[in-house]
Amino acid sequence: MRWVAYMPLRGGSKSIPGKNIRPLAGNPLFAWSLQAAIDSGCFDEVWVGTDDTAIRAAVEARFPGQVHLFERSPETCSDEASTESAMLEFAREVEFDLICLVQATSPMTLAADFVAAREQFLTHNADSLLTATQTKRFFWTPSGEPLNYDPAARPRRQDFAGSLIENGAFYFTRRAVLEQQRCRLGGSISVFEMPEVSALEIDEPGDWAQAEALLEQRQPDDAEERIRSIQALVIDVDGTLTDGGMYYGPIGEALKKFNTRDAMGLQRIRQAGIRLCVMTQEQSEAVHARMRKLKIDNYHPGVTDKLTRLHQIAKDWDLPLEAIAYMGDDLNDLACLKTAGYTFCPQDAVPEITTVADHVTSHHAGSGAVREACDLLLARTLLGIKFSHKADAHAKAQRQADN
Repeated sequence: MRWVAYMPLRGGSKSIPGKNIRPLAGNPLFAWSLQAAIDSGCFDEVWVGTDDTAIRAAVEARFPGQVHLFERSPETCSDEASTESAMLEFAREVEFDLICLVQATSPMTLAADFVAAREQFLTHNADSLLTATQTKRFFWTPSGEPLNYDPAARPRRQDFAGSLIENGAFYFTRRAVLEQQRCRLGGSISVFEMPEVSALEIDEPGDWAQAEALLEQRQPDDAEERIRSIQALVIDVDGTLTDGGMYYGPIGEALKKFNTRDAMGLQRIRQAGIRLCVMTQEQSEAVHARMRKLKIDNYHPGVTDKLTRLHQIAKDWDLPLEAIAYMGDDLNDLACLKTAGYTFCPQDAVPEITTVADHVTSHHAGSGAVREACDLLLARTLLGIKFSHKADAHAKAQRQADN
């Protein structure tokens, strides 16, 4: 069987404008469940269907070469269009035996959920599958009729089997079911149960804060480990250390606006022993003067190929790229952001950058974004040092006990 994952995205969200590419806990909303589908290894191909150029650019930037893009018609992107209409449109153009509809609005989905659901689907020889979570609530109709229990024999919670609520995370559908019944569910239907937290769907603004809090608690250990191992920081200038503006005086010289809080952040990380490098494509006397003022010797102006220079800097420092953090804001920083060990970008960076950065600052460029990155880096790396000291102390005590 040929298994294909498909995530339909449109740009016309009304309740939360632009929600599909809006950063959620450091990643665009769509990236959470899409990454899980990719990581699961369950699918021969992963597709995103969209009518929106910004979404298309964000997907291409986040998952280069990993995700295929499908051009959705205006008819399937209207407020009245059903999800099935988008699935059927996709089915007319793309070959598959089974389609998995992946919902961007369910960011709590994990790769393991796809793997376990696929195993259940095959074991049950099902025709379609839906995901659900358990609840032990008692349900009633508006007219006063009980739906899932007998009020005269009200069960104790521990004795109540409860009900399963469709959580909308993803669906498996055989092509024959979709084409014949024009519905994602049909034939022999299997219900895959997921944890309660997966019931959260991003539909209203209030859902956003709740999801962000849960995802921040669930940030992968990989990200924490990566930031704690950082020993150096490389940063861009225009649109990162500055607000991106260029101000001209009466004789034509370019002026640039810097932020003193950013300067203090850079000073603090150098004092902590974290190496610092500033790299920019521009040749600006204003920037030269600022670097002299900050006593930043490792300054590289006029760099047209930032990735090559980043490799050279790593070699000069005798550090692996995994030990170097990078901060930038525009397309000429993209390759470095995909390569460095941990990455930052200002809140107002271009969408292609915000979708790949590990951390999108809450501050704009030139208004404290670099200070925020420095403070976070300092807090995490010092925390890592403290953990290492604890581990060393524990190991020492263990050796003494063994002796």
